[in-house]
Amino acid sequence: MYLIFTDLDGTLLDHGTYGWEAARPALDRLKSEEVPWIIVTSKTRGEVELWRRALGNGHPFIVENGGAAYIPAGYLPGAARGAGRRGGYEVLEWGTPYSELVASLETASRCSQCRVRGFHEMTPEEVGRLCELPLEQAVLAKQREYGEPFLILDPERTEGLLAAIEGQGRRWTKGGRFWHILAANDKAVAVQALTALFEEACGPVVTIGLGDGLNDAGFLNLVAAPILIRSSHSGELQARVPRGEVTERPGPAGWSDALLKIIPAGHRDRGPR
Repeated sequence: MYLIFTDLDGTLLDHGTYGWEAARPALDRLKSEEVPWIIVTSKTRGEVELWRRALGNGHPFIVENGGAAYIPAGYLPGAARGAGRRGGYEVLEWGTPYSELVASLETASRCSQCRVRGFHEMTPEEVGRLCELPLEQAVLAKQREYGEPFLILDPERTEGLLAAIEGQGRRWTKGGRFWHILAANDKAVAVQALTALFEEACGPVVTIGLGDGLNDAGFLNLVAAPILIRSSHSGELQARVPRGEVTERPGPAGWSDALLKIIPAGHRDRGPR
């Protein structure tokens, strides 16, 4: 069976408008063929739940750069090993509590003398302006659990800041709009774990990954078919994912094109339920 892992911003969602209608042909194909597709994003649980409702997605999802994976209760036969229960989900966690990451970022900023501005310092209105989000979604974006997005205000001191983050045993990554500080978690760890759970439930799977950002490189290198959604930094991403195929069109249109080529009509996957 096919198993799809996809980023949201700049991939399934247009980078500027967050529109997704151009992806409808592939979304309809995935629904008719019963192919599970898993959102893998830097967004929070609240944001992803909003988008799952809009997109008609009832599958597991991965939040905050692999901080946690949420599996709807009863989706898989049997309980996922090591999972807790929260709000109708089985939850697998790899992230470090948010408050500890904020403290680490502040220490790294002070040690490197590189000023930053993190989400914890921003009002919902500021987040909405920077992310081009309505206020309701900006409020959800600030509900962080496992990672802190931030802006670097002294770009000439970026190298020192990143070294200071690493010196505290933390990791960093860069998304489409923000840098992120996180712990040992990343998208690849979570994708690997969910792939193993699907294989236990369904047998062998063919994994497909779609992403456009440098923070997608890790999980794209894990999947059998990595798809790189065209963007201004596709060349840099392809250098990190040599097997990746770059779509001709950007955003949701490229996302749809790629999946329609791979998933044949009449394939009819059978997921774990």
